[in-house]
Amino acid sequence: MRQQQEQSVTISSEAISLSGFLGIPSKPKGVVLFAHGTGSGRFSPRNRFVAQHLQQGAIATLLIDLLMREEEEDRRNVFDIELLADRVLMASAWLRANARTGQLALGYFGASTGAGAALQAAARAPFRIGAIVSRGGRPDLAERDLPQVTAPTLLLVGGEDYPVIEMNQQAYQLLRCPKRLAIIPRPSDLAKACSNDVADLLRGLLRRDFRGVNSQIRLRRRLIERLQAGNGRGFAAQPFLIGAFAIPLHADRDGAF
Repeated sequence: MRQQQEQSVTISSEAISLSGFLGIPSKPKGVVLFAHGTGSGRFSPRNRFVAQHLQQGAIATLLIDLLMREEEEDRRNVFDIELLADRVLMASAWLRANARTGQLALGYFGASTGAGAALQAAARAPFRIGAIVSRGGRPDLAERDLPQVTAPTLLLVGGEDYPVIEMNQQAYQLLRCPKRLAIIPRPSDLAKACSNDVADLLRGLLRRDFRGVNSQIRLRRRLIERLQAGNGRGFAAQPFLIGAFAIPLHADRDGAF
């Protein structure tokens, strides 16, 4: 088993001080910055679970609170995407200046409003972002910046979260980068976005891009079979990935579509 080290960190700039957890496995292949969404932060059980599995796959992680405690009291800040994107870039710059992570390729994992912040940050970043994953996110909040995003992007949305599906479909059309939109059929299955299988999916996507292969997003057969079995009647007829190249739900021998 890979040795992993996680430590509390503080990222400061002038009057801003952000708290986070930095987890670095032995011989990391890249680093993922978690942009938390509405009402969430570095203690999020789901995101910490995903982070642990990424670390087991040789991906370092940074879970960071994008707002200071006093800022969280003003709910307007939670939807201030420019402010949140500034904080994502601030944390990204810190990672690049850190001796242990500065040479690692960088990816973003955003949830809810954090996804919009991650996408806007990726569009504005003066350095390369390797990959972006949005889980139940609001990429539409970064609408004007989406055409400038170049990193391969995966959007995950719950199958019955109809307003958010529409928002993600609209955002998908604006993205000009390698992209996929994945619909998780049931609300309970979106919660499984912190399960072993989806953590494997995220880890695989990010590691592939870190290795310079960013043209394909592959899903494991195990994930497909579990979602298919869990949803029951009628699920197989639904496309799992939708977008410019809608693909029926099936996998070949190596789990690739």
